[in-house]
Amino acid sequence: MSSSPLPSAQPSRSAPHIATLILMAGISALSMNIFLPSLPAMTAHFDTDYGLMQLSVSLYLLVNAAMQIVIGPVSDKLGRRPVMLGGTILFILATLGCLLAPTVEVFLACRMAQAVITVGIVLSRAVVRDMYSADKAASMIGYVTMGMAVVPMFGPAIGGVLQQSHGWQSSFWLLFTLGWMILILCWFDMGETATRSGKTLIGQFREYPELLRSPRFWGYSLACGFSSGSFFAYLGGAPFIGTEVFGMSAAKMGLFFGAPAVGYFLGNFLSGLFSARFGINRMVMWGCIFNGIGVSLSMLVFLLGAGSAISFFGFMTFVGVGNGLSIPNATAGMLSVRPHLAGTASGLGGALMLGGGAALSALAGALLTVDTGAYPLLWLMLISGILGVVSIMVVVRRERQLGMA
Repeated sequence: MSSSPLPSAQPSRSAPHIATLILMAGISALSMNIFLPSLPAMTAHFDTDYGLMQLSVSLYLLVNAAMQIVIGPVSDKLGRRPVMLGGTILFILATLGCLLAPTVEVFLACRMAQAVITVGIVLSRAVVRDMYSADKAASMIGYVTMGMAVVPMFGPAIGGVLQQSHGWQSSFWLLFTLGWMILILCWFDMGETATRSGKTLIGQFREYPELLRSPRFWGYSLACGFSSGSFFAYLGGAPFIGTEVFGMSAAKMGLFFGAPAVGYFLGNFLSGLFSARFGINRMVMWGCIFNGIGVSLSMLVFLLGAGSAISFFGFMTFVGVGNGLSIPNATAGMLSVRPHLAGTASGLGGALMLGGGAALSALAGALLTVDTGAYPLLWLMLISGILGVVSIMVVVRRERQLGMA
């Protein structure tokens, strides 16, 4: 993949390199999952229970969602560059707070503050949409998130190794270091790509109803949210399944945990190749279907009494492929419903996705026990995938009504 700047249809804008966008989004994804193999050890360190410690995932996602609602309009108002730089500085400080936290309550507070790094995901998508039309944006978002997938693909594996060799704090020291590197990179490479709206922030927020009244925006956002919801439920439940149900070590679980990311890489690669040719709606539909197929096959194997760590994590690759097909295309769709509100749409759509993800992650953590095995998690993932198919069908029907199909 070339690291040359994104070619701009508007030469006056200073576009960042593709590699910068990948790393901006990558650190956001990495901070979400690198420490997951350490959850049991962190539970012991803070002398608490797993359900409370698991809130470091679900609360992070919830605050992440809330911040995306704000980040979108703020970046439309102030520009992409200052919001990215400010968010990264706050992330560095929050990460230091996680490392120095004396109690689980302080840790969770700092962990929630870490969610500010979601600026990387929101703004990498918005920058692409600043520069390209809808179908081309879908392809570019596919390539960016394909590269982004490489970063968190190995996150749990790295986190597992760090946990066994240096303890849970080592993952957060790595995030602290990477935060500084991203700050320096964005300072020198990330120019401004947005045309500032000139409106007050109150005026920006008043434009939310324009998006919320659009059935197509809702359809794309919910398709993205339900498709990714399967993965967020996996984030909340898979560490427990791996360590408590299958008795895996932190390092081994971290290695297996990355299975969806392998599929996600492939799905994003396919999005980059075929979105412009086949259209975003068809790609989202196939992505949601692949998602459901993976979970259904995993559940079938368990029902036949042959469920194992290999089958459970292996079939999650299909979920990753489905997400790689659906998420970049649904994202491009929601950003293109009202192109002049790309940052706002990116933030609101991301908030809907992560808010639902937080709920599913927390629910998965609450429902799972050694006795239930993987079944509650698989049911949550399957239902979420089916609702994703229904959501994109709403978009297809609406576009037929408008004569757009």
